[in-house]
Amino acid sequence: MPGPDSSPNIDLHLVKVLHTVVSERSVSRAAVRLHSSQPVVSAQLRRLRALTGDPLLVRSGRGLAPTDTALGLLEPAQRLLLEAERLFSPAQRGGAFMPASSTLSVRIAASDYLDPWFLPGLVARLKTAAPGLQVELHPLSAEFDYRRKLAAGEVDLVIGNWLQPPGELHLGRLTSDEVVCLVAADHPAARQPRAWTLERYLQAEHVAPTPLHAGAPGVIDEHLQARGLRRRTAVRAAHFSLIPAMVARTRLVLTTGRRFCERFCVHPPAALAAVPGGPGLRIVPCPVDFPPMSYYQLWHDRTHAAPAWRWVREQVRDVARELAAQAAVAALHAPGEASS
Repeated sequence: MPGPDSSPNIDLHLVKVLHTVVSERSVSRAAVRLHSSQPVVSAQLRRLRALTGDPLLVRSGRGLAPTDTALGLLEPAQRLLLEAERLFSPAQRGGAFMPASSTLSVRIAASDYLDPWFLPGLVARLKTAAPGLQVELHPLSAEFDYRRKLAAGEVDLVIGNWLQPPGELHLGRLTSDEVVCLVAADHPAARQPRAWTLERYLQAEHVAPTPLHAGAPGVIDEHLQARGLRRRTAVRAAHFSLIPAMVARTRLVLTTGRRFCERFCVHPPAALAAVPGGPGLRIVPCPVDFPPMSYYQLWHDRTHAAPAWRWVREQVRDVARELAAQAAVAALHAPGEASS
């Protein structure tokens, strides 16, 4: 029977190297994340291969692919690192969090349907209060399994809009927004807003973001389906911020939150301003009675009680509130709306 000292000593940093190298599938990218060098990480990978008796990463095309053994080690390595963080970190144990001296790594996955100024404002706020923070921003997409990544500790916060947010996650409501239509200034809906009926809305050609899950409807289509309605979606785009420039040159209709649309009407980006002879954009009321579009931040139970993460969530909440207040004031003087 093995004696009490027969197990190898656990090197937590080596466990972190294992998790990072397998997750990144690249020694060079892992070295950047670990604030190390490629030769050092390569040497640590050799140690891991000797300890596990497995190559862990093998050549696959131009890159590297994890072996089955490596994939099997990923979850226990993540659990071990989370438990070690909970055991040794003052922030995790409930001690005071000091933003000015923190070197916390904050990983946020966010929808780009938000107010275009939200993420820049959040990064500025975080880096002003906590200059040593490391911030990683990830896009939400059909390939990004945010529920799994939150549970595995690969992201810390997810920000977006859902009709029904996942029940197993904690959530904080950030803001809500009226659903409107964005069209080109010479679109019939802008020229004759009284004729912009439900029937014409459904018959129009629409542009919509790529759903967060393959084959699933987005928030707008989900609501339409619940009412037995269906629109004609002619274009789906993964890059939401480019859609207004598409709308300005076509008869496409974008249905989304008012705040996003107003930013593009009041402060058109270079891609939109450079459209030759572009007619500009107009906001028109949506003939469908959509509920307000609600935005949330979601997080896992593993970070729920930690003071550091409570502070991060408070910064997210405060930025959302400030932008909502600014938008309410700006809307009183905003040009570019066609009304009936």
